[in-house]
Amino acid sequence: MSSGLALKSEPAPIVACTVSSMVHHFGLLIEDMETELGEAWGDLGFEEARDFINALEPGNLEFIALAVREEDEADLGRVGEVIRAARSKEIKVILIPENLTTAGLRELLRLGADDFVPYPLAEGALHDAIEKIRAEPEPAPAPQLPDDTPDTPATGQRLDTQSAVFAVQNLAGGTGATTLAVNMAWELANIDKKNAPSVCIIDLDLQNGSVATYLDLPRREIMLEMLQDATSMDTDGFKQALVGYEDKMSVFTSPAEIVPLDIVGPEEIGAILDLAAQSFDIVIVDMPRTMVMWTETVLNRADMYFATLELDLRSAQNAMRFIKALQSEDLPLDKIQYVLNRAPGMTDLNGKTRMKKMAESLGVSFSNMLPDGGKPVTQACDNGETLAEAAKKNPLRKEITKLADGLYKAMVGDVKAKGK
Repeated sequence: MSSGLALKSEPAPIVACTVSSMVHHFGLLIEDMETELGEAWGDLGFEEARDFINALEPGNLEFIALAVREEDEADLGRVGEVIRAARSKEIKVILIPENLTTAGLRELLRLGADDFVPYPLAEGALHDAIEKIRAEPEPAPAPQLPDDTPDTPATGQRLDTQSAVFAVQNLAGGTGATTLAVNMAWELANIDKKNAPSVCIIDLDLQNGSVATYLDLPRREIMLEMLQDATSMDTDGFKQALVGYEDKMSVFTSPAEIVPLDIVGPEEIGAILDLAAQSFDIVIVDMPRTMVMWTETVLNRADMYFATLELDLRSAQNAMRFIKALQSEDLPLDKIQYVLNRAPGMTDLNGKTRMKKMAESLGVSFSNMLPDGGKPVTQACDNGETLAEAAKKNPLRKEITKLADGLYKAMVGDVKAKGK
């Protein structure tokens, strides 16, 4: 590793720099830079970085890793000057924030940072960020349809200004709500090879959320701040906080630490849903099992609200209490779609009889009946893969595909009807 302007005299070509007020404070960043680039990088302070970059020819430096501490937030002006200088020389900027406020982070992202990776760095996070900026000159997690684009959208672009919001909540532990949410999101993200909808999944199970686990994604420390400051966030800041999965869908993970469910209120959750709806065609919300003060916010906003349960007494009792709670608050019961997980097979006559009696006693009908996918489902979740990737022919995956197909056809039908 070189230091200061001396990096210009290194025999190995310098392709990147760290920029910070105290590089040795960021030990993990130093280690990761050495792992990724060997000796082909240097480190600079904020003032010398600006002068050094201004003296470069465009394209001479691939990227800078801009490490900003909480102490630096009092003078974001000089940090912004570095970003502007880098952008003027076509140099990518990876922001490495440590304990920045959401407002500070948003300001730096507005100035033109290409990506950000919170510090301390998760394993492989810097590598992924570098690969991302190398692969995508202008990364856009949820590209917007330009005003002059024809009615037929390009792959991955917005289909319509009105987004569809689907929520999933389990009525008893282990009834497959997160499995359904994750795999439904994946199927929808891949449902149309030519005009794929943009999809975002939001994990609002703030205490036991496992969407990140099921997809083997990092949980970013910044998520809690993003939730609490959602009312002052813009779409750019929202999209920068998301984690991409296989370049097909975006994920708003649950916080890294367990937090109280009431740490956010209806206003913050409403703002998150607004931001997601402005950025994506389809938004899928994985809800906590517990009913909270913002459950009503999600239910009122959702086009469909899937409640998962199984053919047992605990599910029946919880479903009855769930229905009574909605009725007492005069909430829209017609949006609820009851999904029976591990439903009896065609030849299980006793199970079908029990299923019929359960539906009659609750006064509901099961919109979807999902078969038991067996061990492959657990294995896929443990390996951080969707069923489409890990067990393509699994019967559970086939039913979720049918569900996703029905939702997409209904959504496209609405778009065509509005266009008439």
